[in-house]
Amino acid sequence: MDFKKLLAYQKGFDLAMSIFEISKSFPKEETYPLTDQIRRNSRSVNANIAEAYRKRKYPRHFITKLTDSDGENSETSTWLDFALECQYISENVYRDLSNQAIEIGKLINYMINNPDKFGVKEE
Repeated sequence: MDFKKLLAYQKGFDLAMSIFEISKSFPKEETYPLTDQIRRNSRSVNANIAEAYRKRKYPRHFITKLTDSDGENSETSTWLDFALECQYISENVYRDLSNQAIEIGKLINYMINNPDKFGVKEE
């Protein structure tokens, strides 16, 4: 199976693209502090899922990369908190994106807790 068919990857990609579109409206003074950070974190979720999947021959590497992915997802949620508090996004947008991030976190944690279902063989 291709890592792009993993549900966590697909949902992570959708969230990253939504964040990219929404962050286009953030103020110029937030280009690095918020816009760049939230874009990079949301994209790193997927990059780490892809790397984890390719390293599934090595159980510890698989779990480590997924743990990194989960961390990036949590950072994305933190940046969403700031975007809401700074009034760059509405409460509805915040709730929708946050719920997506929560779902992605659950999917990543399922992969961490069930590596055998993703082709990982115990050492």
